[in-house]
Amino acid sequence: MNRGYYYACNGMIINQRRLNTIGNNLANASTAGYKRDTLLVDRFDEHMILVKHRQELSGTFGHTYVDSTYTDLEQGFFEQTESPFDVAIWGDVYFNIAGYNGQTMLTRNGNWELDDEGYLALSNSGRVLGENGEIYIGNKDFVIDVDGRIYQTNDQGGRELIDRLALSYIDPNADVAKFGANLFSSVNAQPVPADLRFDIVQGSLERSNIDYNYELTMMMNASRMFETNSKILQIHDKVNQSTASLCKKA
Repeated sequence: MNRGYYYACNGMIINQRRLNTIGNNLANASTAGYKRDTLLVDRFDEHMILVKHRQELSGTFGHTYVDSTYTDLEQGFFEQTESPFDVAIWGDVYFNIAGYNGQTMLTRNGNWELDDEGYLALSNSGRVLGENGEIYIGNKDFVIDVDGRIYQTNDQGGRELIDRLALSYIDPNADVAKFGANLFSSVNAQPVPADLRFDIVQGSLERSNIDYNYELTMMMNASRMFETNSKILQIHDKVNQSTASLCKKA
């Protein structure tokens, strides 16, 4: 009886967490650079020994539990905006941000702006980093080429190289630590391999890699499983109450 309670309660907890994860994905479907999360469920077997008619029978009961959350780093689609402050990446590299927490953070969110001092910044996260440090733009127009080089118009009307975007590589199958909606820890970051192809696209944003149809289907499945486990728990509760009532009468 207690085992039935355990399975039903555990099923409710797991599917509630699934619903929370899916709901967070859907809430950030329009967030630039957002990568979808998936709840990973693991299993362990408990060995049982039963004795019936002096014969030993063995078997296993499977237990499931929430192991971790996996972030899918698959490329999102591009939305053309024509704004020079919107920058997207095609490939497995990430922008470097000087986070307000003192750490260098990685992101695919290229929805930038100028802060009060004229530095290129990601709103509420920190300043964008170049190979020479924080990137000062001031009040001049700027252009970013496909390799991440940043140019400004000089006093003679020509283009002057002021910096190059600092970029880091993350293996698309790596287990990453996410901060907020679209920032990642630089713990798993590596220098960009020399033979890795990537393109920086100014005037575009990389949207999330959320598939609405898939997420909604998974949400319906998790909701049904939650309701099923809830009903099983109610049945066990009624049976337990009936058993207790019979014991009192006996």
